[in-house]
Amino acid sequence: MMKRFAILLALSVLVSGFAMAQEGALTLTPLGTYETGLFDEGAAEIVTYDPVNQRAIVVNSGEGSSVDFLDISDPASPTLAFSVDMTVYGDGANGIAYANGVVAVAVQAEAVDGAGVIALLNADDGSEIGVAVAGVLPDMVGFTPDGSTVVSANEGEPSDDYSIDPEGSITIVDVATLESTQVTFEGVEIPEGVRIFGPNATPQQDLEPEYIAVSPDGTTAYVTLQENNAIAVVDIAAAEVTAIFPLGFKDYSLEENAIDPSNEDGEIAIRPVPVFGMYQPDAIATYEVDGAVYIVSANEGDARDYDTYSEEERIADITLDEEAFPNAAELQEESNLGRLLITTTLGDTDGDGDFDELYNYGARSFSIWDAEGNLVFDSAGQFEAITAELIPEAFNSQGANESFDNRSDDKGPEPEAVVVGEVDGVPYAFIGLERVGGVMVYNVADPAAPEFVTYVNNNNPEGSAEEMTAGDIAPEGMIFVTAEDSPTGSALLIVSNEVSGTTTIYGIE
Repeated sequence: MMKRFAILLALSVLVSGFAMAQEGALTLTPLGTYETGLFDEGAAEIVTYDPVNQRAIVVNSGEGSSVDFLDISDPASPTLAFSVDMTVYGDGANGIAYANGVVAVAVQAEAVDGAGVIALLNADDGSEIGVAVAGVLPDMVGFTPDGSTVVSANEGEPSDDYSIDPEGSITIVDVATLESTQVTFEGVEIPEGVRIFGPNATPQQDLEPEYIAVSPDGTTAYVTLQENNAIAVVDIAAAEVTAIFPLGFKDYSLEENAIDPSNEDGEIAIRPVPVFGMYQPDAIATYEVDGAVYIVSANEGDARDYDTYSEEERIADITLDEEAFPNAAELQEESNLGRLLITTTLGDTDGDGDFDELYNYGARSFSIWDAEGNLVFDSAGQFEAITAELIPEAFNSQGANESFDNRSDDKGPEPEAVVVGEVDGVPYAFIGLERVGGVMVYNVADPAAPEFVTYVNNNNPEGSAEEMTAGDIAPEGMIFVTAEDSPTGSALLIVSNEVSGTTTIYGIE
């Protein structure tokens, strides 16, 4: 027990040092919030921004599926300008992006193996400009920097019974002509370390594009393959996948990578454990330093858990190898590692039916990678240490409301969203934590040595989530607004919160 607290104390001192070193450098202040009044219905999922009309545009899946155009010309009092029904295009909107007066919306088909669409809307009034064919289950959509091309990540998830398993793909759309090209993984070399594990799945079926970030020069798309723990590289002009990078694993037995692995111990107990984390990023962003492109990832983690197939298991319910884990009985106690979820697809290194290694989902961190997929930086155990220091009552919770520590056995704070924005010539990474909530901010001017700047959480732990008095819960999407495009003349961060159905505008100073 004393070792647990000693490690937490050491991490707390480290956090305090960060906060003191960066005091006054940059602040995030909530200016205003738009509330849909819909709790836990996905009423504020992904957000983009129209600088001409000064509107935040939000995917709302709360009642059917719509896109809400929010007037934020006065960020303190955001209002609904109008909504566009997206059910006319398919089963539901997933992703959204804006460029040059055009709003691109990724919409999935009703059939599990049906082709989705990219609907292009006029940003002024939401009227239809045109529709382009996408792949199966377009999840995330983005523009190239010049706005001439739309790129979508088509996840191609299987049916609940895994009887249908579509191929994942990437769609490239020419905005001027609405011509779309489907980029598949056919013939692409799959390096060792990329997880291919779905039942009876080909690599083309198993690879599931989750999120896309386009390089600053607009030539390359980097695509997260979340469940596969990899990133694909797409040449946009050639419309082909040129490489896939396996991301490897994070060693939680190292003191700097310490985690809290149990939701049944009733305390904050951050310590090294004999487990590996799979990075499995959701959102990513790109930025450039001295001519080199870097990829910033929010390492959320995700498991396949379907009606007829699940890779999840708790450590208490598996057999540990006696040589690798001589203290197996102690480790499998619920207050130790017993509650921690791991994948059954990795860890039996000698094929004898027991587990020689343990692999958990996500990395509870953000990372920076170079353009070749090499790890440049990882925030290690900082997210759990920072939240333990600043909001201990909400540590590893869901929305900070009567759920202390209830996510420690899963993916901890669960970094979900990330954007990079420049303030006064300095690039900052903003990382949204889906579970405990709030936004972490890091100065990333030196990709190898980012500096923690601040953490803000617009949640009221004394409030009621169901009564909509708890504030923001579960940030899902974010967009950075430059000072030049902002109605206030200063940079903004707009955050859409999936569970609370709220969209909050932060001022950045």
